[in-house]
Amino acid sequence: MDVFPAFFPLKGAVVVIVGDGEGAEAKARLFEGSPAEVRRFSGDATLKSETYEGALFAFIADAEDSVLAEAAQAARAAGALVNVTDRPAMCDFTTPAVIDRGGVVAAVGTGGGSPTLAARLRNDIEQKVPEGAGRAAALLASFQAEVKARFPDLGERRSFLRKALDGPAVKAALDGDMALAKRLFEQDLADPGAKRRGLVQYIRAEGPSDLLTLRASRALAAADIVVADPLVDPGVMGMVRRDAERREVDAALLEHLIEWAGEGQTVIRLICGNAALEIAAVKDAGIAVEILPHPGILPG
Repeated sequence: MDVFPAFFPLKGAVVVIVGDGEGAEAKARLFEGSPAEVRRFSGDATLKSETYEGALFAFIADAEDSVLAEAAQAARAAGALVNVTDRPAMCDFTTPAVIDRGGVVAAVGTGGGSPTLAARLRNDIEQKVPEGAGRAAALLASFQAEVKARFPDLGERRSFLRKALDGPAVKAALDGDMALAKRLFEQDLADPGAKRRGLVQYIRAEGPSDLLTLRASRALAAADIVVADPLVDPGVMGMVRRDAERREVDAALLEHLIEWAGEGQTVIRLICGNAALEIAAVKDAGIAVEILPHPGILPG
């Protein structure tokens, strides 16, 4: 990792933007709708350290290198972190391509080396982040203390929250009905003992990973246990939730799948080739099965 990504709270923060050209305008657009106080300056004020007093960030744009360097020095003297437009070597930080969903923010950075590539990757990721993701995050944040008190055990808390992400409360938040979302979440908290229904999800995983459907990629990010055939594409494995259990294929695989799903776990089976007999056996055991293939490819 060549750079460390970090998120700074903007509530109560001061952001100074200097310059009056397109570079400065582009930086100003980044903060539209944010709670930050944005201050704009140009001309001689850009070279004075008092211009930057109290600022968290200073964005400096639209000038000759010598002027940019002097303005950056003045901003640093006032304690601000500095970004100089299109001059990575002059920057304390670079600005990423941002996906803004309110309470959910995603960003792609290239250290200033290729903003075009960052924008392309941002567009790819943006399609996978629902418009209502910020509302879902706000719902979960509003119940954070209650959930922690109700589930002091970290494993149980994570299990409850993973279930909630696929439940009706979060769906209501994604759809924009926050009053309903809160009522449903309160019901889930009041009766968390309702038995979780286990599931085995099958995904064809020979690769490449960019052929996975959106639904399959989300499943990989939510699995409790993952069992992968030996020839699964490494890119697909890289999409698995970091703290999911990885299990090997062995002679007792079928028994294990039935046992884990019977305990309420969500199990992902990453397969290469035909899995019809295994799928049929899992179904015959009364376990719910879902097939999430590559587009146009069904396990035969």
